[in-house]
Amino acid sequence: MSSDSDKNFDWLHRGTSEIFPDRQDSNSSNENLIERISQSKKPLRVKLGIDPTGTDIHLGHSIPFRKLRAFQDAGHTAVVIIGDFTAQIGDPTGKSDVRRQLTSEEVKANAQSYLDQLRPILDFDTPGRLEIRYNSEWLSKLDLAQIQGLLATMTVGQMLAKEGFAERYKQEKPIFLHEFLYPLMQGYDSVAIEADVELGGTDQKFNIAVGRDLQRHFSKTPQFGLLLPILLGTDGVQKMSKSLGNYVGLREDALSMYSKLEKTPDTLLNDYFELLTDIDLKQLPDNPREAQKLLAIEVTSQFHGKDSALQAQQTASQIVLEGNTTGGDIAEYSLSEVEFPAKLFYILGASGLCKSSGEGRRQIQGGAVRLEGDRLNDVNLSFDSPDDLAGKVLQVGKKKFVRLIT
Repeated sequence: MSSDSDKNFDWLHRGTSEIFPDRQDSNSSNENLIERISQSKKPLRVKLGIDPTGTDIHLGHSIPFRKLRAFQDAGHTAVVIIGDFTAQIGDPTGKSDVRRQLTSEEVKANAQSYLDQLRPILDFDTPGRLEIRYNSEWLSKLDLAQIQGLLATMTVGQMLAKEGFAERYKQEKPIFLHEFLYPLMQGYDSVAIEADVELGGTDQKFNIAVGRDLQRHFSKTPQFGLLLPILLGTDGVQKMSKSLGNYVGLREDALSMYSKLEKTPDTLLNDYFELLTDIDLKQLPDNPREAQKLLAIEVTSQFHGKDSALQAQQTASQIVLEGNTTGGDIAEYSLSEVEFPAKLFYILGASGLCKSSGEGRRQIQGGAVRLEGDRLNDVNLSFDSPDDLAGKVLQVGKKKFVRLIT
């Protein structure tokens, strides 16, 4: 099936790490996703599976669902697989230990929570654009002979090649036999719903490839795999994770969401814009501070609406400026006078917020120094470049502020 949306495939490649297979020669046009899209006379079936092992989704989880929405907008059918059966095993990908098996009641409650959070992203209303399927529908009906047949499609060596298994085996950590079933069952989902494309993070390539192998085994047309990046968290170091505290949850209130995103590290801005928005990357502001604000408004608007996002921006600004009782403009300090790398306590003294670098150190130790509303406690904190601070408000106590400019 071809539509006007399909003629320009920027939507397909934006934020995509890999599409496989991707054979370009004329004899293998069926092994190229763009050719499959262009030549198909009906909408493609695009699969994305989720195991509802928790109750909350964060922005990192939203990336494949945004791509799924792009397929919907291009006229294709999104098939969301709720892994109510596989969640009771738990995906071993990236885990150093066996995962706790959930009860069916826990899975059901988690699944409803996930779907509620996905409503701002997916098209739930257009007929034919969304199927929600539960894999217990087919996996619970497999008998022992059929399970044995699935197990016979892979060797132990192939399973141990999977990253998580390989590491645990090397470390002599136990690997339980039921965990080997997980990639086979996820792969069988692709057989059951006749997937043309499966979406997943870069850590899901093994599982998606198993789906291709099983489709061949059952004489189905093999699916394409489309892999998406793993989003780094707001710390700019580790992948976004609730357990690490570097996440932005989809259910967070507008102010919390805006405040976190407004402080996105400069090094992550391009990635966040590419993966979390539809904004033309060539039109981004040159000033990192303005880019942070634009990102925060855009993403918050997706989940709470533009009015709530703008109100969150205003409230966040008031919080940063708490104590600026005059209500007037904040004085500016040009960082061109500072030689970088520069210590925070030096900037405090040079800017006039403190009488000296020594007083700056004492104010940091006393917890009186904030940058964009965040308290800074590291006396030896240093900044490598004025770009790290440009446009931000530096504060000492409740009444001393300067906006740092370049």
